[in-house]
Amino acid sequence: MTTQLKLDHRYGRTREKRSRRLVITVAGVLGAGVLGMVAWTTVAGAIDSVDTDATGFEVVDDHAVVVSFQVSGAAGKPLACTLEAQDTEHGVVGWQVVEYPAADGVSRAFTETIPTVALATNGLVTSCWIP
Repeated sequence: MTTQLKLDHRYGRTREKRSRRLVITVAGVLGAGVLGMVAWTTVAGAIDSVDTDATGFEVVDDHAVVVSFQVSGAAGKPLACTLEAQDTEHGVVGWQVVEYPAADGVSRAFTETIPTVALATNGLVTSCWIP
């Protein structure tokens, strides 16, 4: 061994390359882990996503509104939806949560009657989810 190698070994100058490799390796593993976690949460969130489209409403009288809507993206799973009836000032005059059993098919259509406490001017679906 030469004097320079002995001194490098003695004072730890040869570890710098190993330390740099170790830092790069650890950073790569952590980066891959974070990327995997982000990918998993994206896929897991998309699996249980539900899309709703209101297809119409009809004001029956001062005490009821009929809402028609379509739900897609919940094949073979039960559903729960929140329905709402509003007055001219967008105040909520009727509200209802409805639950549906699991059914085959990606898209399903529903018609529900929302009881109201005053005359409503519209009816809508605020959200649907898989319970």
